[in-house]
Amino acid sequence: MNAQLIQPDVSFIREVRAAGGGDLKKCFQCATCSVVCDLSPDDAPFPRKQMIAAQWGLKDQLLCDPAIWLCHNCGSCTTQCPRGARPGDVMAALRQLAIRHFAFPGFMGRLVANPKALPVLFLVPVLVLLAMVLWVPKGPATPELEFANLFPVVAVEALFFTVSTLAAVAFLVGVIRYLKALRMCCPGILLNFPPVSAEIVTHERFAQCSANQGVRWGHFLVLWGFLGLASVGTTIGIGTMAGLLRTPLPWGSPLKILANVCAAVILTGAVILMKERISNHSRRAASTYFDWLFLGTLTSVVFTGILLQFFRLAQVAYLMYPVYFVHLVLTLALLLYAPYSKFAHMAYRTVAMASTEPWRPKRKTRRLSEQGAKNCVDFYS
Repeated sequence: MNAQLIQPDVSFIREVRAAGGGDLKKCFQCATCSVVCDLSPDDAPFPRKQMIAAQWGLKDQLLCDPAIWLCHNCGSCTTQCPRGARPGDVMAALRQLAIRHFAFPGFMGRLVANPKALPVLFLVPVLVLLAMVLWVPKGPATPELEFANLFPVVAVEALFFTVSTLAAVAFLVGVIRYLKALRMCCPGILLNFPPVSAEIVTHERFAQCSANQGVRWGHFLVLWGFLGLASVGTTIGIGTMAGLLRTPLPWGSPLKILANVCAAVILTGAVILMKERISNHSRRAASTYFDWLFLGTLTSVVFTGILLQFFRLAQVAYLMYPVYFVHLVLTLALLLYAPYSKFAHMAYRTVAMASTEPWRPKRKTRRLSEQGAKNCVDFYS
C-alpha cells in the first residue's frame, strides 16, 4: 500500500463551518449517520466518510464527491447523531461550497453566497429596468392600464431571453468543470441520464427517505410548477416576439389558465417547504441564508405575479405599475442568479447521480432499527 500525504486545508474547514457545518468537529466516527440513512448504500455509505474528510479539510476530494449530491438532507442522520455533529448540515454546506467552487464566473458564486451582498444582487436588475424605463422608446400609451405603457413588451422579452441565455451558459460551464473534476467518461454518464431524469421528475429517492415525506411533496410541487411555468413563459415570449401573440393574454386563454395553475402549484409547494422549515426545530436550526434566498425569491415572483393580475383587472394604476416593476426585478434576479443559488442543485445532482454506477442505491441488508439508533444515542449522551 502506497503512503498518502494528507495536507489539511484549514481555510476550507472554516468555510464549511461558516456555511452551516459549525458542529463538524463534534463527529467521532461512530457511523450512526450512515446506518440510519435510507439512501446510503452498503458499498459506498455516506455521510461518515464525508464527515472525516471535512474535518481534515480535504477540499479537492470532497467537492468532486458525488455522494454529497446523493444526500437529500432528510435529517435522519442529524436527528440520530449521538454527538450533535449535524452531518446533514455539513453535507448541505459542502453542496453550497461545491456550487461556489464550480461557478462561472467565480465571483458570482461568492457574491450570491454572501448575505452582505444581497442589496447588490437586487440593485443590478433594478438599474437595468430603470434604464429601460428611461431610455427604451415606448409606443403610444393606451387608454387602459397596460404593462406596455411602462415597458415595451418586445424589449422585456428580449431582456429575459438574454438573461436566460447567460444563465444557461453559466450552468453549462459549471457542469463541465464538475465533469472534469469527476474524471468520468461522458458517454457513460449520458447513458444514465434517462433513468436518472425519470427518478428526479418522480422524486423516487425522496420517497425512500422515511423522514422526508413533507419535504418531498413540497419539492415535487415546486419542480413541476416551475417546469410548467417556464414552458408557458417561453412559449408566450417566443409568440410575442414573433408577432403571433399579444400580451397580456385574455383571461380565457389556455396558456394563461395553465400559467395560473402552475403558479398555484409552486405557491403550494413553497408553503409546504416553508412550513417544514419553520415548524421543524431541526430544519429551522439548519436553514441558512443560502437556503432561504432561492425559495424566498421564487415565492415572491409567483406571489407578485398573482397580485399583478388582480391589480390589472381592477385597473389600479398606483398598485399595478409598482408591483409589475418589483415582479420583473425578482424574476430577473431569479434567472440571473440561478446557476449560483440552490436552484443549481438540479444540475449538479443530476450529473452526480448519472456519474454514480450503479446510480440507484442498493438496499441495506441489515439496518439499525429506530430503537437501536435511540439506544446508541442514549449510550453516548
